Formats: sequence, C-alpha cells, structure tokens
Amino acid sequence: MDVLMLVATSVATDSRVLREAATLVGAGHRVHIIGRSVPDDFEPAVGVTVSSVGTSSVFRAEGRPTLQGRRLQAPVRFARWFLLPQHRRSSFGRWADGALADARNRQFDVVHAHDFTALAAGDELARERGVPLVYDSHELWSGMPRQHRPTPLADLRDRRAEAELGGRATAVITVGRGVAEALERRYRWDNVSVVRNTFPLRDELPEPLAAPTGLVYAGRVSAYRELETIAAASPALGLPVTACGPADETWLTAFEPGTVEVLPALSLEGASNLIREAGAALVTHSNRWENHRLALPNKLFHAVSLGVPVVATDVGELARTVREHNLGTLYTPSDPASLQDAVERLCREYPQLVASVRAARQELSWDVDAQRLVGLYAKLGREEREGQE
Repeated sequence: MDVLMLVATSVATDSRVLREAATLVGAGHRVHIIGRSVPDDFEPAVGVTVSSVGTSSVFRAEGRPTLQGRRLQAPVRFARWFLLPQHRRSSFGRWADGALADARNRQFDVVHAHDFTALAAGDELARERGVPLVYDSHELWSGMPRQHRPTPLADLRDRRAEAELGGRATAVITVGRGVAEALERRYRWDNVSVVRNTFPLRDELPEPLAAPTGLVYAGRVSAYRELETIAAASPALGLPVTACGPADETWLTAFEPGTVEVLPALSLEGASNLIREAGAALVTHSNRWENHRLALPNKLFHAVSLGVPVVATDVGELARTVREHNLGTLYTPSDPASLQDAVERLCREYPQLVASVRAARQELSWDVDAQRLVGLYAKLGREEREGQE
C-alpha cells in the first residue's frame, strides 16, 4: 500500500515516526511523510520519502528567530506566556493547511496521522479519498504538560475533536497500555492497539560493568522532567551525573544544575555510548500531569536495548514496567533523599538488575512491536481488498 504519514515535527529527530516508516517499507509498503520544517539536508531511510511544510504563525514568520534562551523582561515573559496558546494554534493550523495542499497531489491508500496535531488533516484526507485513517497517538494529548496560561475552553474543544475525529479512524495505535486504557475509557474506542517506543535489538552486548560509573539522563532538558530533583540530589549521589538532549533554552537559563553536567543533544549513537560507559540511566518525569502517569518514555527502552538498568520515578506506567521486569530501582518524585536511596540500591543490586534487563530485552524490543504494526497494516490491506470485491 501507499502510506501517507502526517506529522507536525521536523521528522529528522522523531525516532517513532522514522522507525515505523522504515518498518512498513521493509514489509513491502511505500511511505511518504509530510513533516514540519524538515531540515534541507535530512536524508530518510531507503524507501521513505519526505516533504516539508514550513513553520509560521500570525506571531512569527517562517525563519524568524524565537525568544527561547533569551533573558526576557517581565512584561515580555508575561506576553509570551499569555500569547503562546494562540501562537501554537496558528502555527499548527498553518502547517495542517500546507500539509493538505501537499497531500492532495499525492497517491495514497491509507493516511497515518501522528498525534492530535495531524488528526484533523488526516481525517479530512481519508474522507476525501475514501481510504482508512490510522490515528497514532504518541501521548495522551489532553494530559500533556502545558507551559502557558490555562486554556480550559480550548482544551475541551480539543477533547471533543479528538473524540469525533479519532472515533472515525479505522485503527488507533498508541505507545503503551496506560494511554490505550485511557483512550478506551474516555472515548469508548474498541480499536486501540499498542505499539511501544521500543528500540531494535542490538548485536551481542559487551560484558557488563561490575558496577555503574555514572548516571545519564538522555532526553528533553526542560520542565517537568525531575531535573531539579536530580540536581538537588547530585552532590550526594556518589556518581557523576550527565544530562544530554534538546533543551528548552528559556527554562535552562534559570536551572541550577548542582553537580550535573549538562550537554547539548547528541546523536543516538553518541547518547548510547554515554549510557553504556556509565552503566546506569535516569528515566524520570514528574507526577504532575496525567500524561506522565500514563507514559512509557522511550528513554526506558533505550536503556533496555543497551542492557543497562535504570533509576526511574515511581510514577504510573513507567513504574509498573520497571517493577514487572525488574529493570532498576524507583524513587519518589520531587524527593532528593529518595533518589539518593534508589541510586544506592541500584549499586548494591547492580549484577542482578543487569541480568534482569538483559533477560527482558527480547520482549521489550522493536522486533516485537514491529510485528504488531505490520500485522495491523496487513489487516488493513485485507479489509481494503475485501471491500473492493
């Protein structure tokens, strides 16, 4: 089948989108992705094609610099906080209009809309062409952190739109049981499948370390990631701590890192090498937002793919998975003393935890989740052929 993927990201750093696209191509499908401000030098996997729609809004033209990372005067900070919801809606709306214009010149047999920001455009295209719509919910959209003023009426409209548009989807996929159960409970959907953000199995792993030599947080460096707790605990942890990843520069200017070394975003292999050398990963987020209680961060599966145990926040689906497979130790969010205790337990139990992680690698790998995705598309293809007979 010709698969049209819609995603309001730059694609280049969106591992879920790229992994799904490459998997579908490997299964014999053709995939085109329409992304958002995709870098000119980005080269997708063989068999995947990509086009780009620019980023703009009524507040900022394409290519104009953002205010992130600048030290802003209080009135400017307030105006940014107040207007950010309108800017985001304008920007995503303009992207969707451009994606629709691009897509209408293409051939496709199925529309795969990644996240709520692509859902309305995906629904419109699927209905125009009379083809299946797959809604790929990377998060529980209505439960995500908001770093702008409260927008209760707009949030209510989003939930109603998700219920209506997602309810017309032929299939819904999401990242874990927690989000799947929330979507089923909230919207009474009965077609939700789980395709986790797991990583492909690597070649034979090297011999494990006798003990961890450090702790690595590899992910978004921004609010609601427990980085403040990590920084507060860092002088007492007994191991060097490194944080690396794309940063919210505005948040970072006010962050007090303690003894944490903060690095810029690294390539996947660069981050993998850092985690392997340290022998332990920090997989953390807050307990403030519903989405965090339901989320299964890809940081967890990244560590598992490397055979490395984790120190994770004792929150929701993340904690349930760590306990189920004995992948590491847990601590109470916002509690530096609890984090220190979890690191000490990790060090004491390190050989057993490494063995548990390595035993769980097969079950928690992309090999398993790829089969789910390919199976779903095989079912779509059968239903499409039967409908034409």
